[in-house]
Amino acid sequence: MSTTDYLVILVFSLMILIAGLSFSRSGNNMKSFFAAGGNVPWWLSGLSLFMSFFSAGTFVVWGSIAYKYGWVAVTIQWMMSLGGFVIAFFIAPRWRKTGVLTVGQYIGDRYGPSLKNFYSYIFLVLSFVTTGAFLYPVAKLFNVSTGFSIEISVIVLGIIILLYTAAGGLWAVIITDVLQFVILFAAIIIVVPLAFGQAGGIENWVNRTPEGFFDLFNEEYSIGFLFAFTLYNAVYIGGNWAYVQRFTSVKDPRAAKKAGLLFAGLYIFSPILWMIPPMIYRTLHPDLSGLENEGAYLLMCKEVLPVGMLGMMLGGMIFATASSVNTTLNMAAAVFTNDIYKNLRKGITNRQLMQMARISTVVFGLITIGIALLVPAAGGIVEVVISFGAITGVPLYGPAIWALFSQRQTMFSIAATTLISIAVGLFFKFLSPAFWGFSLNRAEEMLVGTITPLVLLAGFEIYQRIKNQTGVPFVQPRLEEESQSEETSGEQNQFALRVMGITLILTGLMIGILGMVAESGKWIVVPVGAIVLVAGLLIYRK
Repeated sequence: MSTTDYLVILVFSLMILIAGLSFSRSGNNMKSFFAAGGNVPWWLSGLSLFMSFFSAGTFVVWGSIAYKYGWVAVTIQWMMSLGGFVIAFFIAPRWRKTGVLTVGQYIGDRYGPSLKNFYSYIFLVLSFVTTGAFLYPVAKLFNVSTGFSIEISVIVLGIIILLYTAAGGLWAVIITDVLQFVILFAAIIIVVPLAFGQAGGIENWVNRTPEGFFDLFNEEYSIGFLFAFTLYNAVYIGGNWAYVQRFTSVKDPRAAKKAGLLFAGLYIFSPILWMIPPMIYRTLHPDLSGLENEGAYLLMCKEVLPVGMLGMMLGGMIFATASSVNTTLNMAAAVFTNDIYKNLRKGITNRQLMQMARISTVVFGLITIGIALLVPAAGGIVEVVISFGAITGVPLYGPAIWALFSQRQTMFSIAATTLISIAVGLFFKFLSPAFWGFSLNRAEEMLVGTITPLVLLAGFEIYQRIKNQTGVPFVQPRLEEESQSEETSGEQNQFALRVMGITLILTGLMIGILGMVAESGKWIVVPVGAIVLVAGLLIYRK
């Protein structure tokens, strides 16, 4: 990388950090810090959800699969779109109707403090692994592009992320997410045509691809895996406490539905743009082995982007991928502060709560950095993300979603489903291979992790119906505490748009300048910079 690239990364990092820190005064109470006042525009919430979810290693996890297998990486991500439509029509509006701040709060209202504490502690422990798995791809991208060690990359990037998340709360997370969305897509639009040019055109590239490179599925990622993955994503996105936050922070159930539809719609076409560069890189350099293919996307970018634009792309990818970290950090702090600490300290003041919210964000961020440093020892990010998700995703989040629609589940059935399902997944992942030499393939692992909790919940539902017994009835929607006036929410929204507009204007100018001084690629870089600049001006005026 050139000096210009490093300078662009530095400037871009400072812009994101300053944008996030500018919201430090907006988080003056729990609802403001963890729900952005409860009146976030649906399109902002939908874009933030999209960035928070897809950036969980998209360029490293699915990029690695795209390099190795081809189009199946796109097919896998289309299953996320299907899951998104299920969420938009059925799950997201239900969450908004509850009027809660966190999923733990809903469980507590419905089933009592014991079950809420049970899930809160489990969520906190698992969130450390999740955020660590999210932080590692960020550092991997930085490592591949700059040559800095993976350890230094993890530590430096982790500190930057936790700083603005601790300062600005959910508003800082949402606005930086949306900024990253615009900047990242601008960079991707530049990379794709340049990559095709490097490959000698689309036709020449297609002719050089390996046999079966455009198959929709293969032996490892089979139809069974895709079916289970669709169910998994509907539950994971619709029940993950960090993502539910995007549905509970908008104005009403209709807005929550729109946020879900935006997420699902973006996942129809965006995976194609993301996966083409590593697929092209496979035909140009088919010799990557082991964990080297995790860097295929960035290696393609390094090969085609003009000076300075690699820094812009890397900055966009780093902070886009980082959005998964800051989302989960913010929610972990919300769970600890709102669902655990507040109940332990009766009579605590709002100021003390906000101090703990920020302190817990920093502490959890430091733990995240430690976990991320252990990812290589666990077999790489693909193994961690897919296996960990299969074992914990539906068992942890499925029961809460089921409870949104059923009055027959009890405290026992909810807790038992989670514990039994996780135990079954751990058995087949670790004990069965160690003692009996039997292990599940990728599709079987995903099917077991997805179907087991759903079967247990359905079985208990049928049992209760046969016995003509009800479980725990629905409760009246919680009255929203610490609600802000419409005027205050409007002021926060306007401030957020101003911050976003200013940052995009500066970014558009930077891209345009880099395009004008570039030796190649002016025809695509300069127009993209102009589009980002105009978008920034329009948002600022709004």
